[in-house]
Amino acid sequence: MKLRLILAGVLSLALCAGAGWYIINQVIDGSGASTATAAHPPAPPAVQTVNGETVVVVSAEAQRAGHIEVAPLSAVTSRSGISADAAVIDLQPFFDLRNRLASARADVDTFTAQATSSRTQYESSRTLFADDRNISQKTLLAAQSAMQGDAAKLQSARVTLDGLHGTMLQQFGDALANAATAPASALFRRLQAGQSVVLRVTLPSSFGTPPPVRIAIDTPNGGTVPAQRLSASPLVDPSVQGTPWLYVADAALPANLRTSARVPTSSEAVAGLLIPEHAVVWYGGQTWAYVRTAQDRFTRRYVPAGIEGDRGFIVTSGFRAGDQIVTQGAQLLLSEELKPQGIATACKDPPECDD
Repeated sequence: MKLRLILAGVLSLALCAGAGWYIINQVIDGSGASTATAAHPPAPPAVQTVNGETVVVVSAEAQRAGHIEVAPLSAVTSRSGISADAAVIDLQPFFDLRNRLASARADVDTFTAQATSSRTQYESSRTLFADDRNISQKTLLAAQSAMQGDAAKLQSARVTLDGLHGTMLQQFGDALANAATAPASALFRRLQAGQSVVLRVTLPSSFGTPPPVRIAIDTPNGGTVPAQRLSASPLVDPSVQGTPWLYVADAALPANLRTSARVPTSSEAVAGLLIPEHAVVWYGGQTWAYVRTAQDRFTRRYVPAGIEGDRGFIVTSGFRAGDQIVTQGAQLLLSEELKPQGIATACKDPPECDD
């Protein structure tokens, strides 16, 4: 009996010792895991909100992989202006009408000479007839009929010429009409040789008149060419609302090309910051640009509608000189910002990822 009690006591002590050792090991393992977790905190989320601004966090390695580049903003001066729709006019109808005008003018000159000659002949015949009827009455009537016929032809030629000139004015304005009728027009020679083009620029109805004498026209290769005002356009572009004006530009642009015109609204220079055009992204119908606020943090800022320079947007608020603007990779940052957060994209069970 005593032996059984001794064995039971020894067994109880062994069980208690084993349980205690297990508990101590569990406590030590938990403490080590907590220490490891504290030493290596989880990576911050890709998108954060700091001081009311949305911040996209991109590591240096990810920036290099995504070819994200930045450049400091610099101050520039420019004149305020607006962008207007412009279209290159097909001048073939203008040249055809000018040829008809030249032919009608030649007819007027011909019939003028004939009418002058026939009138002189009639006056001479009438004098001879009055001087003791040195010619017959029939000859006098024939001279009178010829004079009246030539006068009618001259009148008809003049009506045709006036009608063509009116058509020229109604379709192309007075400046081009004068160039078409002038005997030695430098403007017409440039247009005929393809050295210059005429554009119809549609300005807002609220724009003051007359518009600027000189504006800039965007070219298909990304540049601009100067253009000079000709006159108001008698025809409108049915697809654009506003007031049309005709401008001439010394450039070889294809007919019917639709482009934009940069129209200054003031002669005073405006100081601002130049945001490159390729740094601007569109979202929600508005223009934005990303600024790097730290080595791995980017913030999207609104680019207010204002002056559009030759190389981008000129802003006077929302940015500061020296801000690191994203010049390449802005669209990638926008995609990262708009991507749903907190959704696991990695597959935890590879066999079930197979489609």
